[in-house]
Amino acid sequence: MERKNVNMEDKIIDFLSKEDKARTLIEINDFLNLKNAEDLKMLQDSLNKLVREGTIHETKKQKYMLMKNCPSLYAGRIDIAKGGYAFLIQDNKEDIFINKDNLNGAIEDDIVLIDTFTRNDKLEGKVLKILERKLNRLVGEVNILENKIIFIPDDKKIDMEIEVENHFNNLVDGHKVLLELNRQVGEKKFVGTIIKIIGHKNDPDIDILSIAYKHGIELEFSEETKKEVENIPESVLEKDKKNRTDLTNEVIFTIDGDDTKDIDDAISIKKLNSGYELGVHIADVSYYVKPNTSLYDDAYKRGTSSYLADRVLPMLPHELSNGICSLNPNVERLAISVVMKIDSMGEVKEYDIFPSVIKSRIQMTYKCVNKILEENVIPEGYAEFKDDLLKMQELANILRKRKVQKGYIEFDIPEAKIVQDENGKCIDIVKREQHEGEKLIEDFMIAANETVATHIFNMALPFIYRVHGNPKPEKIDDFLNLLKILNIKVNTRGIANSSRGMQELLTELKEYKEAPILSSLLLRSMQKAVYSTNNIGHFGLGLKNYTHFTSPIRRFPDTTVHQLLRCYLFNHQLDSDTIDFYQKYLVEVAEHSSEREQAAVEAEREVVDLKMAEYMESHINEEYKGIITTVTNFGFFVQLPNLVEGLVHISTLPGYYNYVPDMLSLISNDKKKSYRIGDEVKIKVVNASKETKMIDFEVIDGNNK
Repeated sequence: MERKNVNMEDKIIDFLSKEDKARTLIEINDFLNLKNAEDLKMLQDSLNKLVREGTIHETKKQKYMLMKNCPSLYAGRIDIAKGGYAFLIQDNKEDIFINKDNLNGAIEDDIVLIDTFTRNDKLEGKVLKILERKLNRLVGEVNILENKIIFIPDDKKIDMEIEVENHFNNLVDGHKVLLELNRQVGEKKFVGTIIKIIGHKNDPDIDILSIAYKHGIELEFSEETKKEVENIPESVLEKDKKNRTDLTNEVIFTIDGDDTKDIDDAISIKKLNSGYELGVHIADVSYYVKPNTSLYDDAYKRGTSSYLADRVLPMLPHELSNGICSLNPNVERLAISVVMKIDSMGEVKEYDIFPSVIKSRIQMTYKCVNKILEENVIPEGYAEFKDDLLKMQELANILRKRKVQKGYIEFDIPEAKIVQDENGKCIDIVKREQHEGEKLIEDFMIAANETVATHIFNMALPFIYRVHGNPKPEKIDDFLNLLKILNIKVNTRGIANSSRGMQELLTELKEYKEAPILSSLLLRSMQKAVYSTNNIGHFGLGLKNYTHFTSPIRRFPDTTVHQLLRCYLFNHQLDSDTIDFYQKYLVEVAEHSSEREQAAVEAEREVVDLKMAEYMESHINEEYKGIITTVTNFGFFVQLPNLVEGLVHISTLPGYYNYVPDMLSLISNDKKKSYRIGDEVKIKVVNASKETKMIDFEVIDGNNK
């Protein structure tokens, strides 16, 4: 039936592509020469699907035509911003702005049809029809009023009235729950069913758990997985070491953060006459997480570990992620090793990829390693490894130079680290630091990932790559226009199709005070890196071949890459059935893993927004200096030195201001004052809400000219 539907869809598209006007269901039916009720139903189902996908437009008179023949109409996903306005998101096309007054009942993630028009020389959209409501599970709070249960979504962008039609035992007012939408009973009225009580709104960590559930992040492993984990040994067995290279006598160690418990990468080094021998040894997770097991299925569903503030929601049960799969010191562990001979120019001249048994000598921390590499201070227990660390630093510097020559783009965007007390309350926000130790590990992991990807690419076998496409030309044009508005004169030749060109641009921008904001805006103009079986290269790294191999404890694609290495290189399974299977299966893995990665990123951002607002709740009426990062028709956003960002609403500015999009500025009526991107302003915190994740500022210095 599914194959028939696909053929039907192709026939419909073929017919409508030759038509210059909309056609009715009966006209399409007659052309396709369909004879019975079953075929007619299949035709209607296929048309409905093509309409939902945005391939075909259905008119008010229930006629159909190809969307590409409707130049002002577009279909895509709704993404609602904090200010209530939205964007239509389309694959490989520019996002289209939608004013909140033009949403017509559309909510976050809806697939919609919009009509477009031009305002102030910018394309805008108005929602004509909701094609598909993607949102079917919501997280929120229940209010119980006279035995009637009302559900209030946590996401304030969701404008719905929802009544609950079931009653959990022990459900009380203020419980946070996961709800499934059942049906729509009015324009914005819905009925839903509670499927899980997450906890009470006053419970510690309930805010983070609620965000996790909202983004579909699994918190609990299935009972079947828990049973399977009981059968996994706590230490490496003799039988597990067969056909593996014994590296337990080699000087191998790990470098991680102070509180890291899931250690999946270890390193080793030797100085050669011709350069260096670098060993990157990665936990062999795929040896324990095997297809056709519940453990594998649970890891696949998650796709990635999620790091929400100081809480880790792991892809694998702790017995594996912190136990048998973690490269803990002084115990044997199974690994897949990539040993590379690298010359003085940073080129990998020879390499070997093989299954191994290792024993890490010490669990180093970045803090202690940086003491040695940056201050020549040797912490206790590190003396015997100092020479190896210095050799590693030499090699890392060489690899970094090669990386830059290849076109590696360093955006140098600061990240916020949330500091919480024992009750989970945010008590500080600091910038994450990246020193020599962190850079060293990054350089070594990139080298290993590139080596593995290049090896399989040269074998022309199905594989999962980490790819990053060239920026969209229209996004680059917008950025270049911004530079003109700000009167910033830099060399912009070739930045859309050359990572070297973009790298040189970022270097020039460092001379300007707006550099941090511009770097961030340029990063946003680029496409997202994703997983794919189609190797288009990695623009941001300037590499033709790249994959994710080095973090299999926390990323499913890395686990899959290990599985492929075992299949292709160690077990030599290269028969046509195996190749055919992976050609199809890896497409599914890549798409799903990209989706789950994006969900985790969005959850992490939302937690940071929430914790920033929580932190600023204790700083109302305090004054700070900050930089304007975004200007809109309703005000501007100001970023403080600790990366907290808040809104100065236009209504709080003294006098009247007009938004001038061509200058990305708010300008007073008398033309004496203006606010634009990059301006430093002094502000006062006037409001902050953990519930809405919003922070409001007011300007207290009116000296902008």
